[in-house]
Amino acid sequence: MKTRLFNKTGVRVSEIGLGCWQLGGSDWGDVDEKLAFEILSAAVGAGVNFFDTADVYGGGRSEQLIGRFLKTRPEKIFAATKLGRKDIYPDKYTRETLRAATGLSLKNLGVDSLDLTQLHCVPTEELRKGSVFDWLREQQQEGKIRHFGASVETMEQALICLQQEGLSSLQVIFNIFRQDPAHVIFDQALEKQVAIIVRLPLASGLLSGKMTKETRFAQNDHRNYNRDGQFFSVGETFGGIPFEKGVELADALKPLVPGGMTMAQMAQRWILDHEAVSVAITGASRVSQVAANAAVSGLPSLDEKLHRRLTDFYEKKVKQHIRGAY
Repeated sequence: MKTRLFNKTGVRVSEIGLGCWQLGGSDWGDVDEKLAFEILSAAVGAGVNFFDTADVYGGGRSEQLIGRFLKTRPEKIFAATKLGRKDIYPDKYTRETLRAATGLSLKNLGVDSLDLTQLHCVPTEELRKGSVFDWLREQQQEGKIRHFGASVETMEQALICLQQEGLSSLQVIFNIFRQDPAHVIFDQALEKQVAIIVRLPLASGLLSGKMTKETRFAQNDHRNYNRDGQFFSVGETFGGIPFEKGVELADALKPLVPGGMTMAQMAQRWILDHEAVSVAITGASRVSQVAANAAVSGLPSLDEKLHRRLTDFYEKKVKQHIRGAY
C-alpha cells in the first residue's frame, strides 16, 4: 500500500482508505459486529491506515466499533469522523451543539483527541457565515481535535471552505461519473495544501460494473430504490444519476477496462491518478472487497489516452444526466 501526505498535517495516509458508513449496521444493509471487525482487520492487514466515519452512522455504532477495534491493534490508524447532521441539521449550529457532538465522538471512539473532524454536509449559508469554523478552531486550541475539515456536497461549498484558515481537508464526491472537482477545486486545494478525501469512488456501486437494472437491495439499504414500485434514485444516491441510466452508462464503460483490472479497480485507479487526491475512502461490506480495493494502490496508472476517453465520456454521455446541486 502506497501512502500520500495528508498535506499540512504532516501525516502520511494510505492511498485507499476505508469508508465506514456501512459499519453502522443501517443504510447499507446488515453488517454485524463480527463482520465489521473482520472488515476492519482485513483493511489494516492490507496496509489501510485511514478510516472515515461519522457520528450519525448507525447512531454512533460505526464510531463505537472503530473505537473498540483501535484498542485491539498496535498500528497507528488515522480515524476521521464527521459532525453536523445528528440532532443539529439543518438549523441548530451553535458553539454548544458542536462541542456536544465532538464530546460524543470522543467518547464513542475512546480517544482524548480526534485525529480529524469534518463538518458533515452543512448548509451553504452556515458555511458562508463562518462561525462553525471558529468553533472548530476553538476546539482545536483546546486539544479536543487535532485537525478539522469539511465534507461538502457542491463545488460552491468547497470553494467557500477553501477560504477558511486552518482547513486541513475537503471531502468531495469524485468519480468517473462526477468529474467536476478536478476542474474546479483541485488546483486551489494543492496550492493551499488542503487534503482531498474522495467519497463515493464507485458511485454507490454503479462503477463496480456488477449492477444490472434488475439489481435489488435490502430494505434497510439506502440504495433500495423500489419503494411502492417507484424509483427514487435522485440526488447523490447513485452519483446523482438515475439508477437505470447509471447502469447503462456503466455497461458502456466495460470495454474500456484495461486487462488485469476490474471496473471497480479502474475507477479507483482513475481517482488516484489525480495528484490532489490524498485518499479514496472506498466502503466494503465483504472482506474480499477490502483486498481488491487495497490492491489498486499497486496497479499502474491509466494511460493518457484512456484518461482522455474517460473525460470525453463524462462530458458527452454522463454530465447531462446528473441531478441535484453539484
